Amino acid sequence: MAIKSILRWGSWPFLFGCCLALFAYGMHIGQPILYFNLAYVFLALTLFFLERFMPHEREWLGADGQLWQDLAHTLSSKGLVQGLLVFGGVIGLSAFLTPAAEAGRGIWPREWPMAAQVILGVVSAEFMLYLAHRMGHRWPPMWAFHAIHHSVKRLWIVNTGRFHFIDSLISIVMALGLLLVLGAPMEVVKWLSAVTAFIGMLTHCNVDMKFGPISWFFNTPELHRWHHSKDLREGDKNFGENIMLWDWVFRSYFNEDRRPPVDIGIKQAMPVAFRHQLMYPFRRNYYHGLRDKRTEKDPHIF
Repeated sequence: MAIKSILRWGSWPFLFGCCLALFAYGMHIGQPILYFNLAYVFLALTLFFLERFMPHEREWLGADGQLWQDLAHTLSSKGLVQGLLVFGGVIGLSAFLTPAAEAGRGIWPREWPMAAQVILGVVSAEFMLYLAHRMGHRWPPMWAFHAIHHSVKRLWIVNTGRFHFIDSLISIVMALGLLLVLGAPMEVVKWLSAVTAFIGMLTHCNVDMKFGPISWFFNTPELHRWHHSKDLREGDKNFGENIMLWDWVFRSYFNEDRRPPVDIGIKQAMPVAFRHQLMYPFRRNYYHGLRDKRTEKDPHIF
């Protein structure tokens, strides 16, 4: 069908562009939170219907028993942590963030057009996001938290925010910390948060899309499905959150001309209940399990 062909090639750039335009308008009129939420809801609803109209994997449309756990992780990680650190002042964090981003602090080129500053902000913060993500796969104490995200058996929009809140906190503090040290204004920080949220939702969607050169530059569902593979030759790749620059630099970019695996997840057992998942990294026998895993063929605990 012609309509599906158009949607396959046009959905990602169209939806991402619409979300950026809505958020830009919100920034222009001084209501970034309202228009960010409008853009995010628009993106979620559109992808929800596209997942059913043209799914990448029909098998992933079935229930996995983790709907409420996924939503709870989203609220505890993305909602709480990002809300307080980026948009908030609820408990006084804005009193710290705003002075750190005032003019005259750091080496940030505030005379540049805002679009150029946002691009610089995404590229700069992405280095720290890449580092945190790669550490989450390579360093067992961080993998204990990151494994909760990789324990999913399917990819769809609802498990976009399935992260242990400490996993999210580490990434956000590293990325925003660098921007604030450099002296980036709060407008750039807000733009980074919005871009990361939009691309994160798009990256996890179960929609049959085509990307071509887009996947050379941006993190896409095409790349992220490889990242969730149980095979470390595929899954220990594509660590970029928004852009793929640092994957190219550090040679962790992976995208072969074949279909990614349907059977995704981790080799470890993950508790079913949300409260048990929150406590999973703190289990007394966790590191004993890691030592056992190191005797197997795979070099990482994945």
